[in-house]
Amino acid sequence: MAMFQRVPLKVKLLSHFKGELPRYETIHASGMDVRATLDEAMTIAPGARAMIPTGITMEIPPGFEIQVRPRSGLAAKQGVTVLNTPGTVDADYRGEVKIIVINLGETPVEVRDQDRIAQFVLCPVVQADIEVVSELGSTDRGAGGFGSTGVRA
Repeated sequence: MAMFQRVPLKVKLLSHFKGELPRYETIHASGMDVRATLDEAMTIAPGARAMIPTGITMEIPPGFEIQVRPRSGLAAKQGVTVLNTPGTVDADYRGEVKIIVINLGETPVEVRDQDRIAQFVLCPVVQADIEVVSELGSTDRGAGGFGSTGVRA
């Protein structure tokens, strides 16, 4: 039996919503699969992006966000991924959630009504209190970045 913290998530179905609510497909899944709500199929050309409606709005509890993440099968098999991965749905947003996808594959991809197109992951949010300082603490790494730690041991 999974022992997860459960957080209420209010979902409002818009007039064009049809099909199934986002849901966890396995007992230990961290992401809920979300489906396209389309009147007709859409084709995404190679290199093109699209906004796919879900037909839902949400009331995310304060202190949380929904992260919109790609589905690995779509990415691996068809080259379709979420463009701004992870996308963020803030707790104060009340509009329709649309999924921004891009086709990185070499052939057009058809998205049909009720295709599972992304995952929603409910995540806690921590906000920073910015403090301007004249010096930062030192580390062994220092300012080294972008490959400074090497590829092999």
